[in-house]
Amino acid sequence: MKKFFLLLTTIFMVIMMSGCGGEDSSNAGTSKSEKKLVVYTSMKESLIGGIVNGFKAKYPDIEVDYQSAGAGKIMAKLAAERQSGHLMADIIWTSEVPDFYQMKEEGILEKYTPTVFNELLNPFDDYDGSFTAARLGTLGIVINTDKIKNPPLGWEIIATDPDYKDSFGIADPALSGTAFMSIALLEKQFGWEYIVKLRENGAIKSKGSGRVIDDTAAGTLNACLGVDYITASKIDKGSHLAMVYPKELLMVPSPIAIFKDADHKEIAKKFVDYILSQEAQQKVADAGTVPVRRDVKMPAKYNLPQPEDALQNGIKVKYSEVLDRKDETIKKFSELFR
Repeated sequence: MKKFFLLLTTIFMVIMMSGCGGEDSSNAGTSKSEKKLVVYTSMKESLIGGIVNGFKAKYPDIEVDYQSAGAGKIMAKLAAERQSGHLMADIIWTSEVPDFYQMKEEGILEKYTPTVFNELLNPFDDYDGSFTAARLGTLGIVINTDKIKNPPLGWEIIATDPDYKDSFGIADPALSGTAFMSIALLEKQFGWEYIVKLRENGAIKSKGSGRVIDDTAAGTLNACLGVDYITASKIDKGSHLAMVYPKELLMVPSPIAIFKDADHKEIAKKFVDYILSQEAQQKVADAGTVPVRRDVKMPAKYNLPQPEDALQNGIKVKYSEVLDRKDETIKKFSELFR
């Protein structure tokens, strides 16, 4: 009887998670048709929406449901679904690379090499088809141009300058994959001492990668550690923001993968192929982030690095080592920013 109630509780949690959460936006149902693809992603509507529309235009007989949430919430949802005995999703697309290595190690990812793989920039030296980068996301220092008149020349300024005292935001790395990876990259480049200095200068933990940019746009914060395409979307809507890229570039690949137990595996392969096509990768660039193809026109207004430059100049880490230290890093950050 206890097991029965535990199962009911787990299923209830899954249903509730799909419909709530501070930054969640869900387009996903709880049942699947014969030609319905279910995608779990941490990408915001400004990016995933256009890609899904493009795929549906090419395959009008395929229905696509997607749920957008922070990487931490997605992984918690997947854990609950696995406990209940069935994954609802066919595809996962987030920016927390260590999660993909963990899922690969657990054997829940389907190996699939996209048909256009030879046309792509691949950031993974140990690539085996378990997951493929669908964008080369970048993070920089996002400033409110009404508050900060002189753009920062480097990361060190954020940890010392009075302009950023008690007014620099960082998304919670326990919830945001890009935030976690950015902390891991900064630690790799400058040591944990730099994160401590940020906190000593009053850096603030925010709830999510969208929220921290909203707060900067509103003037609650003077600046933040921000994601490229989310910042671009706010600028397009009139926010007084600017993205500043120090020479130590934070580049975070966003892998996409198919679950081994996916109900619609062949349709999932079509979606992965589409998202890596020139058409979809142009949508990636137009949304304000870096594609994984060279044959895409980069919008000048966003001042993004070229794809090859992002790949070559980004701070390098061994993702397996990042995975080994993930829990420790999040714990240290949470204690520091408590």
